[in-house]
Amino acid sequence: MPDMRKPRDYDTELQALNDKAKQLRTRKQTQLGVLVIATGADALGLEILAGVLLAAISNNDPLRKEAWRNRGAAFFQGSTKARRSAGKDAGGTQAIDPNTQPAAGTAGTA
Repeated sequence: MPDMRKPRDYDTELQALNDKAKQLRTRKQTQLGVLVIATGADALGLEILAGVLLAAISNNDPLRKEAWRNRGAAFFQGSTKARRSAGKDAGGTQAIDPNTQPAAGTAGTA
């Protein structure tokens, strides 16, 4: 007797994948919103926040990106000091303008 399998319902499988993708997009949007609020960036105007993010995306300085990565890692590690100072910077502008170069001797602190 041949093995009779139930035919796959591709439409149902595709719909399930689409639903899962939608859930993932929604979760990502929620997490980004939580991040904006947790860092205090929600205090910035939308145009400023968009400008800062666009400047960060277009920045090709690997040292600057590494400094941002380190700062972000400290934030996520739960450092209370890092979270309180998330929107602040000793230079006063690096946290707002990703293209601002750090003062001499502070390259790793931005």
